[in-house]
Amino acid sequence: MLKIENLNAKVDGKAILNGLNLDIKSGEIHAIMGPNGSGKSTLANILSGKKGYEVTGTVTFDNKNIFDLGIEERAHKGLFLAFQYPLEIPGVNTSNFLKTSLNAIRKSSGKKELDAVDFLKIVKNKATELKIEENILNRQLNVGFSGGEKKKNEILQMSLYEPKMVILDETDSGLDIDALKVVANGVNTLRDKKRSFLIITHYQRLLDYIKPDFVHVLMDGKIAKTGCSELAQELEKVGYEKI
Repeated sequence: MLKIENLNAKVDGKAILNGLNLDIKSGEIHAIMGPNGSGKSTLANILSGKKGYEVTGTVTFDNKNIFDLGIEERAHKGLFLAFQYPLEIPGVNTSNFLKTSLNAIRKSSGKKELDAVDFLKIVKNKATELKIEENILNRQLNVGFSGGEKKKNEILQMSLYEPKMVILDETDSGLDIDALKVVANGVNTLRDKKRSFLIITHYQRLLDYIKPDFVHVLMDGKIAKTGCSELAQELEKVGYEKI
């Protein structure tokens, strides 16, 4: 699904990623943990197509060179990034945004676009399934949303788009326990043999509700250690300095 080989990244001449290797197969959930400044968000940004990095190495997504794909192409082919800090977009209705973006994805894969009635049925069912309040759909996109509401909106998008590869970039940051459970429920609901997840987090608590297949420790821009879900619990107890 997603294979990263010898990935290096610099910003303004400063090295951030240093020969990172990672292989995520279909149906797997991988978690990356690491201290601040270890390169976690840089990795997410590069995978999603954010500019400003000097990058070398190879990344293949669904057997395609990801660097040959623009941001929209990556999204259309099934790559989804849930942001750590979702942007507020005044004047854009949340429901209209979701409908437009979902139809763009459907159109790119040759599917019929949804009309307003069909879309509302789907999005309301998804919101109910994820225990997300429907009034979020009538508000401006992320404007005046609490941190938890923004993250819930990201999970609603994920559920609607049904991507092949989901990257959660510290989505659990600043969430109370109820919002955390919404995020976990969204991941667990979509978990299947054809969909993969990369969960980037600083803390172990999200992994109490989502059991990853592999946990990786990212330090100094590369994978320092890999283990099963128990590695996250070990990190919570001893910290990163003893890894």
